[in-house]
Amino acid sequence: MVKIMIQKKKTLTLIVITGLLLMLVLFTAGCTSQTTEPAKEISIGYVTWDCAISSTNVMKQVFEEAGYDVTLVAVDAGPLYQALAKGDVDFTTTAWLPYTHESYWETYGDQIAYVNENIPGAARIGLVVPSYVTINSIDELNSVADKFGNQIIGIEPGAGITSRTEQAIDEYGLDYTLVTSSSAGMAAELGSAISKNEWIVVTGWSPHWKFSRYDLKFLEDPKGVYGGAEDIVTLARLGLETDDPEAYGILSRFQWTTEDITSVMNDIAGGMSETDAAKAWVKAHPDTVTYWINGTTT
Repeated sequence: MVKIMIQKKKTLTLIVITGLLLMLVLFTAGCTSQTTEPAKEISIGYVTWDCAISSTNVMKQVFEEAGYDVTLVAVDAGPLYQALAKGDVDFTTTAWLPYTHESYWETYGDQIAYVNENIPGAARIGLVVPSYVTINSIDELNSVADKFGNQIIGIEPGAGITSRTEQAIDEYGLDYTLVTSSSAGMAAELGSAISKNEWIVVTGWSPHWKFSRYDLKFLEDPKGVYGGAEDIVTLARLGLETDDPEAYGILSRFQWTTEDITSVMNDIAGGMSETDAAKAWVKAHPDTVTYWINGTTT
């Protein structure tokens, strides 16, 4: 009889302890669900141009400092605008408007939020040659076509500057073939030609590190095919301002200079990793970064 009572007491004790442990687990889970904030996430779309790589990686560092998990999405220009319009990426920092990306903006502009000009009025596209080339205008190209091998060295087929160059070939009646490549491919061809003092004409834009490394010039564009000075613009998906006012606030305050973005591009072109170059710029400009994040300076 005594043995049976002892077993009953052990069983009762085990039930009580199990119940207390279950209550503790439920209480802890309840506290956790009440106090843990959801992770902040943001995605940045960009085209793999040197300027876009630089600004995108700087903004990645800025958003990480603000407590976000950041995803980078590299695409061509057309798919980038499609992704913004569909809400598949949150923002981009390197729309070139009103000229370079005019066709994309006409197609998708009413489905995308125009946040601000992060480098206003300092961008330019056109045909670029080394300064030792003795012509100064696009309408002189045919007279020296043999010196250029009847080729214009370009970048990606989907780039705005590519379609503008196709238009320039037509409007100027140029006896040239546009050789599409990539931003890196174009820069490599340019560097190789300059090292041999050869003539070369490329699709070029500023800001870009090549203007720091080489002595270059834009060919004059009397027909205005490439447009004039334009802005580098931050665009966001519709709804971001409502969904994440903190992120939208950072984007609305993000503005820097040609010198800023060129310094990051130069570091990358000089062999520094994209991440390290962005970190170096952020570390060197703490007040600017604090303002972008909080709207105040230290």
